[in-house]
Amino acid sequence: MRILLDFLPIALFFGAYKLVDIYVATAVLMAATVAQMAVIYAIDRKLTGMHKATLWMILVFGALTLWLHDERFIKWKPTVLYAAIAVALSVAVWAFKKSFLKLMLGSQLELPDRVWQRLNVAWILYCVFMAVVNGYVALYFSTEAWVDFKLWGYVFPIAFLVGQGFYIAPHLKGDDERAKP
Repeated sequence: MRILLDFLPIALFFGAYKLVDIYVATAVLMAATVAQMAVIYAIDRKLTGMHKATLWMILVFGALTLWLHDERFIKWKPTVLYAAIAVALSVAVWAFKKSFLKLMLGSQLELPDRVWQRLNVAWILYCVFMAVVNGYVALYFSTEAWVDFKLWGYVFPIAFLVGQGFYIAPHLKGDDERAKP
């Protein structure tokens, strides 16, 4: 259900682009993201830092796209977001020696520190990859190709998260291990 909720603004953006244009699609994306965050807040009673950053960036880059009537802003938003995440994770890991992922998810997942470290590095590499790929498509391809990439490129985060699940599964402690004294 959560993946569907995450996918909905992108699907609505894609549909609005195909039916009208990039500017209507941008307005739809902005409204859908606000609605998405409202639903997430209603369910979880909070928004994560990532949710807030995503919402803020969509609203700012979307507003610039609409106000200046320049589609480059909305096309570059994912690159800026992914690059910012990569930088933040890199600084946390290598400058502060902190596992940002462990701070965010450590109460939900019990993993060895070396696994958290590898996950952080994997997220950094993934975000750099996504920033570069989006930047390349935004720069060298038409807006229509970029919009198609936004929809069909959703396979990248799904594949990354599934791969991450396979990686951490052997390291998770089962309920039977937690019950032992």
